[in-house]
Amino acid sequence: MAFKSRLPELHPALRAPGGGGARPSPGRGKARQGKVEPSRLLLAAGGRPRGCAPAAFLASSGLQRAAAAGMSLPVLARELSHYLDSRVRGGLAGSGMGWSLVLGFGVAYAACYLSSIAKKPQLVAGSKSFCCFLKKYCPVVTETYYPTIWCWEGRAQTLLRPFITSKPQVQYRNELIKTTDGGQISLDWFDNNDSVRYPDDSTRPTILVLPGLTGTSKESYVLHMIQQSKKLGYRCVVFNNRGTAGEDLLTPRTYCAANTEDLEAVIHHVHNLHASAPLLAAGVSMGGMLLLNYLGKTGKETPLMAAAVFSPGWNIFASVESLEKRLNWFLFNYYLTTCLQSSISRHRKMLEKLFDLDLVMKAKTIREFDKQFTSVMFGYPTIEDYYEDASPYHKLKSVGIPLLCLNSVDDVFSPGHAVPVEMAKQNPNVAIVLTSCGGHIGFLEGMWPRNCTYMDRVFKQFVRAIFEHGKQIISM
Repeated sequence: MAFKSRLPELHPALRAPGGGGARPSPGRGKARQGKVEPSRLLLAAGGRPRGCAPAAFLASSGLQRAAAAGMSLPVLARELSHYLDSRVRGGLAGSGMGWSLVLGFGVAYAACYLSSIAKKPQLVAGSKSFCCFLKKYCPVVTETYYPTIWCWEGRAQTLLRPFITSKPQVQYRNELIKTTDGGQISLDWFDNNDSVRYPDDSTRPTILVLPGLTGTSKESYVLHMIQQSKKLGYRCVVFNNRGTAGEDLLTPRTYCAANTEDLEAVIHHVHNLHASAPLLAAGVSMGGMLLLNYLGKTGKETPLMAAAVFSPGWNIFASVESLEKRLNWFLFNYYLTTCLQSSISRHRKMLEKLFDLDLVMKAKTIREFDKQFTSVMFGYPTIEDYYEDASPYHKLKSVGIPLLCLNSVDDVFSPGHAVPVEMAKQNPNVAIVLTSCGGHIGFLEGMWPRNCTYMDRVFKQFVRAIFEHGKQIISM
């Protein structure tokens, strides 16, 4: 029989105990000499023989234990391929072929996952001291990132995150502050007055959170940052861009990634309210771009003691080129364009005095929207001039405070080739963590990634490292 001829070639980890051929199991008189049951194969890989869903099997550490026993993943996959081949030639009847196929596919998929998908992020730091600081107090940036095994591709992570992750309940206190041009900005405060570790309101560490392009304090990733900060005893304040959080526009002006005037006003306002409290900022997506442009402009002259950015776009030319690819346009670009159009349509009476909104509403891409609206509003001669000024990659060298950046290579909003790794090496204040998977603000992990993402863990460890051990890094 074909199966018996293959048996001697099987790796020892796949054979039944006893060295040579398989022995009949005690109490199983009908077991045939030389037969290796699929359940024994799975047990050799560390899995469960019955009642084990494929996802649970893939999430187990069985393959890693097989590899530790001296059997590489490719060898394991090859041996199981031989086994499946023998099953086919030996006939399907009574062979457990369905289980074998599941087992073989599971092993092959898990082998691919463990060898090509689950990887340690690339940590690039401009100084050895900053790198050592992160390894000691923010170890998550050096650990293997295991993206959700059934949802590891970048676009899938980006699309599913808003629907999968929970939305923790957060009670905000809203504040409207006036700007020098007569406008207003909406701030949502989470005071955390129940903080046990920092009961003194005047010295409670404060985190300023900047949401993405059309995001507000209600976004799930913002709520998770608030939740993590609450556990640590910190205060948070969310900077909502003009006109996005339900407040009226008092002037015909919204926001963009290049103009940092509103952010500067917010930072100084928060600092003046709590001058004795350490202040850190965290920006997500476009909020990260805005924060990067602010840091590049101010250098060390800022009340912020440190900053973190997540999934920022570094080069807008590369970003829009990626988003205008057919599939990315269908999945992301067109939807975001309609969101931008919707955000300004509710302020039509204020904006139509200066802009041709009918033309703006015809835009089908973010580039067209920026050409007809954003670049015009902020006085740029061309869309190219605006994108060049808004791209923060060339300002990274001027950052004067500790800065941690988290990006994913497979982010269609910020392609991996556009992340300024080499520039980061030239600034001792900068560190970039680059994962192989994670998408845009995705970073899902675990079998059902509802409560915490890799991004949440990086955020939590970094802000705690800065607030509790910041003196070590400031003295660098």
